[in-house]
Amino acid sequence: MTINCYQQLAQALEKGAVVLATAIAIQGSVPREVGAKMIICADGRIYNTIGGGAGEAKVIRQAMIVLETGEKQLVEIDLTGAPQRQTQGICGGIMQIWLERWSGQEAIALVDRILDLLQSGQTATLVTPFTLDKLPYLLSENTLIATEEAFIETLQPPPTLLIVGAGHVGEQLAKVAHTIGFQVIIQDDRPQWANRERYSQATAIFNQAIASVVAQLATHTQLYAALVTRGFQYDLAALKVLLARNPECQYIGTIGSEKRVRQVIQALETEGMAANKLRSLYAPIGLDIGALTPEEIAVSICAELILVRRGGTGRPLSQRDRAI
Repeated sequence: MTINCYQQLAQALEKGAVVLATAIAIQGSVPREVGAKMIICADGRIYNTIGGGAGEAKVIRQAMIVLETGEKQLVEIDLTGAPQRQTQGICGGIMQIWLERWSGQEAIALVDRILDLLQSGQTATLVTPFTLDKLPYLLSENTLIATEEAFIETLQPPPTLLIVGAGHVGEQLAKVAHTIGFQVIIQDDRPQWANRERYSQATAIFNQAIASVVAQLATHTQLYAALVTRGFQYDLAALKVLLARNPECQYIGTIGSEKRVRQVIQALETEGMAANKLRSLYAPIGLDIGALTPEEIAVSICAELILVRRGGTGRPLSQRDRAI
């Protein structure tokens, strides 16, 4: 995932120069997408993958040369199975991999800026010039699109899950959500519950009022919210600000019995909340998998998050229509 790659790049750069291998073009069936990245360090450490196999081994060999010379290089991986190719594979496509050496304070500063943007929920447009005398840089709002030959990519921020309520379900939900690629933010007014010891995965932990927290997340365009609070009044306070948010949340779900959910919705209707806003709620939260424990409930909620983010039916794969 994008943010994890740049976090790894930041750590690797603190120890010395690295080569960033990026898939800049693909043709046919290949194991990775355009923009896929791999980090190659001088001591042999490798982060991420561009597909494995002989093709990746070729990239690693060439990356070691780039580390020594600093000269950018384009490597082609042919997976069509041509007999004269040492990197032949069964995928049936071709990948163009750009190798660029990153080193020094300028590179560290660039990675830090990328991470700042992504962690605040914003996109970052990275330009990697193909000319030998120019280094990668970020496009700003006031900068014209580069006219030189370059690979230009928009780096997307990770989806952010705001967990409202730091109880037992919230604790397990943070673990599972972090595992499936969400940036996790916690809100609960109890520091003894919402703290770094219990939520080591969280990017941020807030003990402030929910309205203040949502205001601080204004730049997050991919915001998901899971309300796993300890009571009706906390659900109501959170829903008032989350349902009124602009841009709208990608997902808002609230835990509780059918009775509790009805009470919250009725209270919001009484206060004039629009019907279409209320229909967007996922309440009660999660998919019906018979979950009972906090851990199981967390899996149920995250399954629904994946469904909303990626699409799908939620039906067992074994029940899909299939050709006989």
